[in-house]
Amino acid sequence: MIRKTMLAAAVTAVTALPAYAADVIHKISPHSVTETIDRLAAAVEGAGATVFARVDHAAGAAKVDMELRPTELLIFGNPKLGTPAMLDNQTAGLDLPLRVLAYADSEGVVHVTYHAPASLAATHGLPADAKYIMMMTGALDKLTSKAVAAE
Repeated sequence: MIRKTMLAAAVTAVTALPAYAADVIHKISPHSVTETIDRLAAAVEGAGATVFARVDHAAGAAKVDMELRPTELLIFGNPKLGTPAMLDNQTAGLDLPLRVLAYADSEGVVHVTYHAPASLAATHGLPADAKYIMMMTGALDKLTSKAVAAE
C-alpha cells in the first residue's frame, strides 16, 4: 500500500510539472537583475500603472547571514484592470497586484518570470475570455519585453 501511495504521489508530481511550466512565462534579460527591475519599473510607470513594492530577496537573505544570488520582485498594477477581476471573484486579490521576478542563475544569466494571467482566471474561476485577462496578458508581455530589450 505504501508503494502505491508513493507511486501515486510521484505520478501526480510529474504530471503537475507541465501545468506549472505552462503557467509561468520566462524571458532572458541582457541586463543585471537591478537594471532589469529598474527598466521594468520605468515601463510600468510610463504606462500609467502603479509600482506598489519592490522586494530585494537577496538583501533580505543577507540580513539573516544567508547568501542568495540577485533576486528581485516588482509588484505593480492598475486598478482599472485588477478591480474588475476582483469584482468577478474577490479571491483574485490573492494574486493581484501583478508580480514579476528577476533573478540571476548560477551562471549569471538573468531570468524574468511571471505567472500568465490565464492562470489567474483558472485559479479564481474568472472568465478566461475576460477583457481584463487579455489586457493583463498584453501589458505583462509589453512591459517585460521593454525591461529585457537590448536598448
